[in-house]
Amino acid sequence: MAFNERLADRIREQFTFFPETFTEKKMFGGICFMYEGKMTVGIVKEDLMVRIKSEKMEESLAKDFVRPMDFTKKPMKEFVYVSPEGCETELELLHWIELGLEHAKHKLKQ
Repeated sequence: MAFNERLADRIREQFTFFPETFTEKKMFGGICFMYEGKMTVGIVKEDLMVRIKSEKMEESLAKDFVRPMDFTKKPMKEFVYVSPEGCETELELLHWIELGLEHAKHKLKQ
């Protein structure tokens, strides 16, 4: 399984700032970080994969280095890829993790 291990380590480091507990699961040929069984963020090759609430998709897709997740050759609902340039800083990475966690918590309430 080839995915950006350094990015995975950076994500794990960011999780130390959250009171929530995250688990890891191999998925999409990479790795996915879960909160209570719901996907938050993950890594597919070099890209960060983020699960985002539908009402925040348009705003997120308008950002540089963000595109729809098209793992199946069609855009997947509520998923985006963020290129490495879009999560270079820890603050940028934290933003994406927070969006992914927000999505997971939203799904748990449904």
